[in-house]
Amino acid sequence: MKKSSLTYYISYILWLLLFVILPLVLLLLQALTNQQGNFTLDNFLNYLSSGTYLRMTLNSIFYAFLITLITLIISYPMAYFLTQLKNHQFWMLLVILPTWINLLLKAYAFIGLLSQNGTINSTLSFFGIVPYQLLFTNESFLLVSSYIEIPFMILPIYNSLIEIDSNLIQASQDLGANTWQTIKNVIFPLSLNGVRTGIQVVFIPSLSLFMITRLIGGNRVITLGTAIEEHFLTTQNWHMGSTIGVVLVIAMLVTTYFTREGNKKGRKK
Repeated sequence: MKKSSLTYYISYILWLLLFVILPLVLLLLQALTNQQGNFTLDNFLNYLSSGTYLRMTLNSIFYAFLITLITLIISYPMAYFLTQLKNHQFWMLLVILPTWINLLLKAYAFIGLLSQNGTINSTLSFFGIVPYQLLFTNESFLLVSSYIEIPFMILPIYNSLIEIDSNLIQASQDLGANTWQTIKNVIFPLSLNGVRTGIQVVFIPSLSLFMITRLIGGNRVITLGTAIEEHFLTTQNWHMGSTIGVVLVIAMLVTTYFTREGNKKGRKK
């Protein structure tokens, strides 16, 4: 038993070292060196002094915030509704089923729906309505990004709602609270851990979206993920691309810290 536990821990540590810590160290080394391999802080200075990169950073944060807000507004009522259904686990399975489909395939499916000759515009033309430019807009980018991220917001909220003791809800109703008061004062506070987790798993990946910005946004939405792709695949400036990657990692750590800090405060209370 001890040998199997030791093997498990060694495997886990090796996995962390090879696929988490080592890539982060290599990313940091690339960010702190120039083309000649000399140590420098110029990459970070260029990033902080560039209005273009700062606009990209604000753009990434703004769109990640909007995507997170949209998914939260849709996901919380939906997760609550699912918990009220008789076969809620089956319906929850249907909600998370789209996550099993490749992201690229879903993006191309939306291109078929939103393009100038796509399904939506073809339907509008059938009713005599002039086709709209639906693809390559900020709205289409938000729509597709939110659709893709919704299951990741619903799942943790759903799990936190399921774990709430039904006796607490019954006690609230026995004390005269209506459905809205029970949700506001009992259910929502007890499900905040799920909300925080959902914000983490949606906001953090949304900071670095790049494929959807290409295929759906048509490069009208420029984020740090797009800049990283450009530097690694087009300009071949891996050092600047790594610098932006380090900035994204820091942003993700800050997001994780603040959401976890909320959890700690909640436990102390």
